[in-house]
Amino acid sequence: MEILVWTAHVLLAVVLVILVLLQHGKGADMGAAFGSGSAGSLFGPSGSATFLSRATAFVAAMFFVTSMSLTYFSANRDESGSVMSIMERSEESLGSNLDEESATESGQVILESDGDSKVNKIPD
Repeated sequence: MEILVWTAHVLLAVVLVILVLLQHGKGADMGAAFGSGSAGSLFGPSGSATFLSRATAFVAAMFFVTSMSLTYFSANRDESGSVMSIMERSEESLGSNLDEESATESGQVILESDGDSKVNKIPD
């Protein structure tokens, strides 16, 4: 579901940029008033402003919805897939699998430490 929202979010961002770039600025109407001829465009003198502005507003609203959805997904994400949690789980499984007898037989030395430093727990 999250991949679908990400895909829609990226597509909406691209469409939003295109729609904004297609619109003409407010200063363009002044040039049309003095006969530059840009008022007779594809959508007519005011049709493009209403169509493009409504399309931009709709796409912007959908972009905000996908943004809020992605925020919801990231807030409710299970942290079991993070790099740090994977490293901690591998250290715990390594620590539980290696007891002191097998460590001394294989020549490894497990350092005991007073603190929680990960450096002191690395076998030689």
